[in-house]
Amino acid sequence: MRNKIYADAKTALQDVVADGMVIMAGGFGLCGIPENAIAAIRDLGPKNLTVISNNCGIDDFGLGILLANGQIKKMISSYVGENKLFEKLYLSGELELEFNPQGTLAERIRAGGAGIPGFYTKTGYGTIIAEGKDTREFNGEHYVLETGLVADLSIIKAWKADKEGNLVYRKTARNFNPMMATAGKVTLVEVEELVEIGELDADTIHTPGIFVDRIVVSQGAEKRIEKVTTRKREEVK
Repeated sequence: MRNKIYADAKTALQDVVADGMVIMAGGFGLCGIPENAIAAIRDLGPKNLTVISNNCGIDDFGLGILLANGQIKKMISSYVGENKLFEKLYLSGELELEFNPQGTLAERIRAGGAGIPGFYTKTGYGTIIAEGKDTREFNGEHYVLETGLVADLSIIKAWKADKEGNLVYRKTARNFNPMMATAGKVTLVEVEELVEIGELDADTIHTPGIFVDRIVVSQGAEKRIEKVTTRKREEVK
């Protein structure tokens, strides 16, 4: 059995990252993002990256640190509203953006991982999203052709992994991570807990280890909350 475990994210990525590559990055907002892997990519310094991710972090955290470092040329995303630098770079023409409805983005990634080159969806028909794309009519309904997405590298976050790379995600941190794990030519997973093979209940595994190439244990992750929303406590009488 090939050893998939690396000492840290930088070591795991140093022979993989390159200028101009396509990277998928798991997470939704700041939930379930591979913090160590993103920091390693910043430190290794590849430029002109195309990044596929639901969003681009915030100005000083998550993928936002790669944007601030001038490493990202293009984003393929569905939501970018929490990053002021993103807005500035896009409006000035310094950053390319391929905008996707969120469900379409998820399905494009899933399709890419499943080897499906394209699919038709109702979402976006008759809007700017459909411009330049093939459209067809099925059973009286109109659909837009969307293509599957694949990446040179997928960086994802999981809760637990065994040494073969079988993965379990925790609650909403599951988000885009499972589908991105299947769609990368190389998949690096950053995990909170690493266990021996056989310790995970087979029925709880979300991503089989066959999709995972490299494993690192997360170190010093901040797990920031993007927006703290609380309700006012009721006064105790």
